[in-house]
Amino acid sequence: MMGRMKELAGRLAAVDPDAGAAVRVIAYFDRLTETRAGLEALVRGAAVLSGCPARLVDAERRVGMRVEPDGRRVAADGLPDPGWPSAPLVPGGPPALWLERAPAGPSVVDAVILERAASAVRSVLDRTRGRAPAPPVDDPALVETVLDATAPVRTRLHAARGLGLDTADPAARARVVVTPQGPPRIRAATGDTARGRAAGLDLPPGRVGIGPAVPLPELPRSWAAARTALRFTAEGSAQDPGQRVVRAEELGGIALLADLVAPGAAPPPDVLAVEAAAADAPWMLRTLHAVVSTPSLRAAAAEAGVHHSTLQDRLTHAEHLLGWPVRSPQGRFRLQLALAMRHLARGQAPSAAVDGG
Repeated sequence: MMGRMKELAGRLAAVDPDAGAAVRVIAYFDRLTETRAGLEALVRGAAVLSGCPARLVDAERRVGMRVEPDGRRVAADGLPDPGWPSAPLVPGGPPALWLERAPAGPSVVDAVILERAASAVRSVLDRTRGRAPAPPVDDPALVETVLDATAPVRTRLHAARGLGLDTADPAARARVVVTPQGPPRIRAATGDTARGRAAGLDLPPGRVGIGPAVPLPELPRSWAAARTALRFTAEGSAQDPGQRVVRAEELGGIALLADLVAPGAAPPPDVLAVEAAAADAPWMLRTLHAVVSTPSLRAAAAEAGVHHSTLQDRLTHAEHLLGWPVRSPQGRFRLQLALAMRHLARGQAPSAAVDGG
């Protein structure tokens, strides 16, 4: 059979080089499939045949690898480029196998490589790791149990299994996502980037706090951190400028402010000064936020949408109202803390009840 395929490929190559190459690709992956080749051999085949690095990522089954066209397996840095040719492992699914090059137009050979390699990879994964689990279901009762620090660990892990989390893997990690309203969401952290950033999260609109990725028994800790992160979020409007989405890992030491500023209590003096300044001019909060969130005053002017000289005039007025300079490093840091405390002091803290978010 393989001899016939080689003969057919040779004949086709004389008429249509792409068709001949496509037949050779089909024969190559058929041979790997017949010999029950592993995942690395299949991804290596895609890289060698295409002449560019090939990458496989199946987050649900915790599989990822990258192979250079010379056959070496190397670390995969960063996320796949959406412009790379790719193929899903299942029809209609997300891309899972990539050829790392910018497409120069439709390529029959690349399409055949991706299709045959993805089909072979899917067969190996189904045989060795089982079919991909169904998407998690946010059952409120299960979520409440998983996040209850007083519940026995065995009970919490049983509930986590019902949410689609891989409790059989001791290295499995997940994180909690919260919003001002609605129940918290628990998401597996299998799509995290090399630097630990959450990737591929299905985030709801509006303000969102994201907890750190933790082992499954420690999800109550991620939930507490997510609620703290939510307190630092903003609506992103002119009257409430700032980040709509805040990740607990990125707060660092500033998270300690959450323990010092009680929601609904009398705001600290610097927060009162910011509120008084905000009442004086509609541009005030957006301008002050631009100053603390950009690397220079020129960048702040661009962020605020005004000329550099206009920004200087605005800051002179703001400093008069606030009572401290905002163009010095110390004053800018003081302003940053005041704006953060303004978010923390507003309204009510995120509820500790699961149904409160």
